[in-house]
Amino acid sequence: MAKDYYGILGVPKDATADDIKRAYRKLARQYHPDVNPDPEAQDRFKEINAAYEVLSDDHKRQIVDLGGDPLAPGGGGMGGPGGPGGPFVGFQDIMDAFFGGATARGPRPRVRPGADAIIRLDLELQETAFGVEAPLTVDTAVLCSTCSGAGTAAGTHPVTCDICHGKGEVQSVQRTFLGQVVSTRPCSACQGFGTTIPHPCATCGGEGRVRTRRTLTVKIPAGVEDGMRIRLAQQGEVGPGGGQPGDLYVEIHERPHDVFARKGNDLHCKVTVPMTAAALGTRLTIKTLDTEEQVDVKAGTQAGATVRIKGRGVPHLRGSARGDLFVHLDVRTPTKITPEQEKMLRDFAKSRGEEMAELAKQTGGFFSSLRNAFNGH
Repeated sequence: MAKDYYGILGVPKDATADDIKRAYRKLARQYHPDVNPDPEAQDRFKEINAAYEVLSDDHKRQIVDLGGDPLAPGGGGMGGPGGPGGPFVGFQDIMDAFFGGATARGPRPRVRPGADAIIRLDLELQETAFGVEAPLTVDTAVLCSTCSGAGTAAGTHPVTCDICHGKGEVQSVQRTFLGQVVSTRPCSACQGFGTTIPHPCATCGGEGRVRTRRTLTVKIPAGVEDGMRIRLAQQGEVGPGGGQPGDLYVEIHERPHDVFARKGNDLHCKVTVPMTAAALGTRLTIKTLDTEEQVDVKAGTQAGATVRIKGRGVPHLRGSARGDLFVHLDVRTPTKITPEQEKMLRDFAKSRGEEMAELAKQTGGFFSSLRNAFNGH
């Protein structure tokens, strides 16, 4: 039975090439071995790569849409009597016969571009705000230093395949219910490369690359935000045969701060002010990310008031301006007082005529709002 390559990537059958690419990149970032070490995730990553290989190729996608599987043994056979092991030739053979598949396409190149890689970097607010040079340890495929990507042992070279004679493909003639069909398949002896490596490099086993853990330094610009990615060109996976490396994407994750909450380029913090200080007014010293600022609390300040300190937020990623710092004041009422303090407060309340709480006026108080809600106003 043919695999559901559309289902693997989670895209509909009428998905565009861009839709398929976006779905592949999203899943690859989630299941890449550098991000998700779970063994099941590695198998899932292989399925995702295979699905993208098929659906990004117009010819292979056409086979899938017609009910075949281009990656199945036998070159994309369909299930049932015409599938692998049945009395008839595989679906790919029929496609080759009628759509020019028997025409030689040439050997596959051994040198191919490498894949992109992604790594997560956790940073403090101070580091994302003002930038930092951070060391990174990455586990990727790198160029084999023994053979310099050639894949062969010292003093040896790839040789032309004896089976396909360098074409990378072999042809066969089969009798089918449609008549005689000439089919072309990748040569199994050389895997379609047209050459074999009799003496592979002992270090990389003929791949031209090896996996290793390495350390590099990434420069984080001031003002980056949580979730942003920084691209390091050609720092990803080296391709098979020593091919050009892909890119490395560093995904920024900003750790929560003990004092400040970030919203874009602005910072927010909460400061507790005693009831007496809010009533009489006071001056606070606020320690920002990089300085200390004096904040005047006006007399009669109410709970929930906000003081804005301009230019003490996070620098903009592009430009020299900075966001603002918003200080939210929490006026604290004492829960425990001495008898003497209670007498003083009662005398104060009496002098202001505030011995009892006043009911809100009918025009705009709570009960008025409640009444209006029931009356449909």
